[in-house]
Amino acid sequence: MEKIKRIGVLTGGGDCPGLNAVIRAVTKAAINEYGLEVLGFQDGFKGLVTNNYVNLNLKSVSGIGHTGGTILGSSNRDDPFRFLTMVDGKQTYTDQSDRAIENLRNLDIDALIVIGGDGSLHIAQKFYNKGVNVVAVPKTIDNDLGATDVTFGFNTAVDTASEAIDRLHTTAESHHRVMILEVMGRYAGWISLHAGISGGADVILIPEIPYRLECVIQKIQQRYEQDKKFSIIVIAEGAVEKGGEMVIQRMDHTSHDPIRLGGIGNKLAQDIENASNIETRVTVLGHLQRGGSPIPYDRIISSRYGVAAVHAVMAGKFGSMVSLTGSNIITVPILEAIKELRKVDPEGEMVGTARALGMSFGDCL
Repeated sequence: MEKIKRIGVLTGGGDCPGLNAVIRAVTKAAINEYGLEVLGFQDGFKGLVTNNYVNLNLKSVSGIGHTGGTILGSSNRDDPFRFLTMVDGKQTYTDQSDRAIENLRNLDIDALIVIGGDGSLHIAQKFYNKGVNVVAVPKTIDNDLGATDVTFGFNTAVDTASEAIDRLHTTAESHHRVMILEVMGRYAGWISLHAGISGGADVILIPEIPYRLECVIQKIQQRYEQDKKFSIIVIAEGAVEKGGEMVIQRMDHTSHDPIRLGGIGNKLAQDIENASNIETRVTVLGHLQRGGSPIPYDRIISSRYGVAAVHAVMAGKFGSMVSLTGSNIITVPILEAIKELRKVDPEGEMVGTARALGMSFGDCL
């Protein structure tokens, strides 16, 4: 293998807390330990196609580890293998991956570090299949990537959701209401489960355990009988009523995953009021979960991931993703990470813990 002299880095997909900490760690490790040059491509994979990049150095990444967002920008729409292009005066999707690879070659990029979730890593794997030296870093607040114990950004999202539950408790108790908090997570219930346990929710609804309306109401009524005249429900955006379908807010066909979930909280609130006349209010946490500064855990794991990604590049471990397994950072094939989404085990220890605490999953168990 030829000596690595210059690397590229990009942040793809939705933003999340900890991205800047990874960029900082990649840049510092590359320069301090190996004397490499680092280029940052702007707005995710779009920057590869348009050849839009900045030089990263110790000064440009100084003081960004604690900040939210990404100094490079990001995009969850610009897939080089299906890139929106103007052809004969009309917008159409074309494969611009060869153009992106040519840009990498012209810039003498020896390896590319892709920071992203499931969609971005699918694209990273395609580039690896076409000969690009790729190393990936697992990013998503949804925590649904396989082959790693945790993705950075997740714990900050849980922290935000837990604080929201704490605040909802006081107003719910004051007005004797049912309060529903809808959180993100796509098709996995990790945020709902962890935040629900942390915040002391009474009902936790996740995609992995279809709920029954009568079971949710039963839990609320049980609390009333115990002179607890309020209830807190945390519901994942991908939660489904037994025999029903996921609530889709809209479709975005420019994205790798066109389905935009949202609205299940309002549906459940309406169903509860219609079936029981119990006053119910909804808070949709939305993009607050993605924003803001990362908590210390995510700053640390992001830094570890960034340094490990540089080490993986220098070791020639291309086509791999850095992964937290137990207490160690290792490398695993990207293919293992994207093979299937990592979901909550309905029979697992975390669900068992919640049930032992008296929390309901809307299944009358």
